[in-house]
Amino acid sequence: MANQNGQPWQDQDGHLIQAHGGCIIAHENTYYWYGENKDAANVQSDNGLNTIPFVGISCYESTDLQNWQFKNNVLTVASDKTGTITKDSIVERPKVLFNEKYHNFVMWAHYDTANYQFAGCIVATSTSATGPFTVQHILRPNQKDSRDMTLYQDGDKAYLVHSSDMNKTIYFSELTDDYLNCTGFMAKVFEDQEREAPTILHQGDWYFMITSGTTGWSPNPALFSRSHFLFSGQKLIDNPCEGPMSRTTYDGQPAYIFTVDSQPYLLMDHWKRYDLKHSGYSILPIKITGKRQRDIALPWTDEPFGGLLRQHSSL
Repeated sequence: MANQNGQPWQDQDGHLIQAHGGCIIAHENTYYWYGENKDAANVQSDNGLNTIPFVGISCYESTDLQNWQFKNNVLTVASDKTGTITKDSIVERPKVLFNEKYHNFVMWAHYDTANYQFAGCIVATSTSATGPFTVQHILRPNQKDSRDMTLYQDGDKAYLVHSSDMNKTIYFSELTDDYLNCTGFMAKVFEDQEREAPTILHQGDWYFMITSGTTGWSPNPALFSRSHFLFSGQKLIDNPCEGPMSRTTYDGQPAYIFTVDSQPYLLMDHWKRYDLKHSGYSILPIKITGKRQRDIALPWTDEPFGGLLRQHSSL
């Protein structure tokens, strides 16, 4: 049976896809889906938080975006030669970029201690899309706390985009040319607006962002923003979702925006707080609307990609 939006998905071997909070990237005619492997039973931590022991960051591979093959857990406790990661560590929302200059893959993810008090990032690299990724270091970007995050390339620059100031504000932190650290330049958007789960789209003359509110595991209304500039003038506009479930973003949360033949799609998670391994996914087409192509809409479709995938003949 084909995977359906809002439901747990299966790989081509019939196993649950474990790639939560992740990203989908294209490289050399192949797509790679990275995410959190939640294939363990939920437990309650010593401080009462609902969690699972750290399993790893997984990688799936596909050439058609419909049939996904599990390749490996590309980041695990064994990958961390610094010995910082343990089964009690929090490693969330992994994002991967390919660095053309250094010809390697660089992963950033939210790293935290079991009590969520560190609020930093883990940075790892690999010469192969399918890993393994080797931890380079763990840091707080520009000495700022960092929780939900994404990576974004804009021309020859790359940025870590992360919730900071105790989830009050989102920061753009410019990365060094090897993508392993921050240059020190940073800009903030949505100051004191309490947004998280940042995703970014550049279409035409506009930079759009879709973010979620900060309500923990509970879904809330997504909001989109726009500006002619990446991190200047971003203004929250409206909820891009439509219909009766728009107030909960279809019971989901943004994870990543990627494009296929110039058509943008939003990868979403549908979290099951007390059964995380069975959390679902959606991939919804983003529509650019308005007289000046200045708004976006995210209509619900049961079929991943809104059925548009059948129209694409190549990556």
